[in-house]
Amino acid sequence: MLKKETKTEIVKKHGIHQKDTGSSDVQIALLSEEIDALVLHLKEHPKDLHSKRGLIRMVIKRKKLLSYLKGEDEKRYKDIVKKIGLKK
Repeated sequence: MLKKETKTEIVKKHGIHQKDTGSSDVQIALLSEEIDALVLHLKEHPKDLHSKRGLIRMVIKRKKLLSYLKGEDEKRYKDIVKKIGLKK
């Protein structure tokens, strides 16, 4: 779980407007941060299968959001991929 301060910082950085919390850009950025934290956890605890399952679900959800965003607005898709540093 991300801390509240971290979430608000991500929302400010990736949001379309000031009170934006639900756009695809913000959701993808939040999921990416959680995925990064969970990957570090799984490196220390490789037998934690419940967290591994959660990681897989987050990756799938992020992939769906990215494909949706690519279909809706190609420019925003490229911007978010570049900001987060995904290999696309």
